[in-house]
Amino acid sequence: MRRVELPAFGIDGMHINEVPVPEPGEGQLRVKVTACSINYRDNMIVNGFYKPDLNFPLVPLSDCAGVVDATGPGVTEFKPGDKVVSVLWQDWEEGALVAGKRTASPGCESPGVLSEHAILQASGTALAPETLTAAEAACISAAGLTAFASITTVGQLKPGGSVLTLGTGGVSIFALQFAKAMGATVVITSSSDEKLERAKELGADHVINYRDNPDWGEQAFALTGGVDVVVETAGAGTLAQSMAAVGFSGRIAYLGALAGMSAETNLMPLVVKNASIHGVTVSHRQDHIAMTRFIDEHAIKPVIDRHYAFEDGIQAIKDIVNGEHFGKLVVDVA
Repeated sequence: MRRVELPAFGIDGMHINEVPVPEPGEGQLRVKVTACSINYRDNMIVNGFYKPDLNFPLVPLSDCAGVVDATGPGVTEFKPGDKVVSVLWQDWEEGALVAGKRTASPGCESPGVLSEHAILQASGTALAPETLTAAEAACISAAGLTAFASITTVGQLKPGGSVLTLGTGGVSIFALQFAKAMGATVVITSSSDEKLERAKELGADHVINYRDNPDWGEQAFALTGGVDVVVETAGAGTLAQSMAAVGFSGRIAYLGALAGMSAETNLMPLVVKNASIHGVTVSHRQDHIAMTRFIDEHAIKPVIDRHYAFEDGIQAIKDIVNGEHFGKLVVDVA
């Protein structure tokens, strides 16, 4: 079988290699991969910016959809022929995060899925949504679940509430779609008027070009009376504006690093508004399963910006940092 391998940190060293088809071990599945999707963290991982102590050669990417074609000893939940997706955290089944959970994810601590066959833990796999194609299903595991957990588990969004999401990448577009399905008012930002028009077509109630409106946080507050949930995808560089946007008793789901990882900022707005910041590193498998039900019930279709052939998967990992996409980048494997 063919797979993409990273022999050492540095994206230009990645290449396609031919290796034997692996056999699943205890509690594992072998999945014939149909499609993968790219997340920003994939680029960070292969360039050594995410975790410095990985084993090489590393197969990149965490998110895939495919069909089970073999099961290892002890697997009872899945059978050959099941359409499945990877779950980002292979060892976080449910509940609050505690020490010893969230230690393994494909394409980082364990082998990734940019391969014709992938080995996944049964505990790190879920049935694919029935209403999605394989390419669409490949988009949900990291970006989709991050958005879903940010506005539900973390944000505790209620019908009639409001959400601010930053940019038009995978997480932000999922947050827009999920929030609208829950009956929320959604504000979205971008530096591209063209992308903002596309966001309106998906249901965004208010759009703000942050280049034209540097105080976009105050503008979002004025439009909504203070947003209930901010999906903070950018990072430290935008946190001050997100605090300006959040409403009284609101929540900032903090998950991004595109605008930096550290900043000196005034935290008093959180005190004045009795608001909170909550870190988000996707979520657990039971939240993933709840998201799958939500996607099927509300007929939510992931937005795919671009498809790549398997041979162009390395280029897709490079392209994720350009910021030109609207939604997700997908690699078609089979």
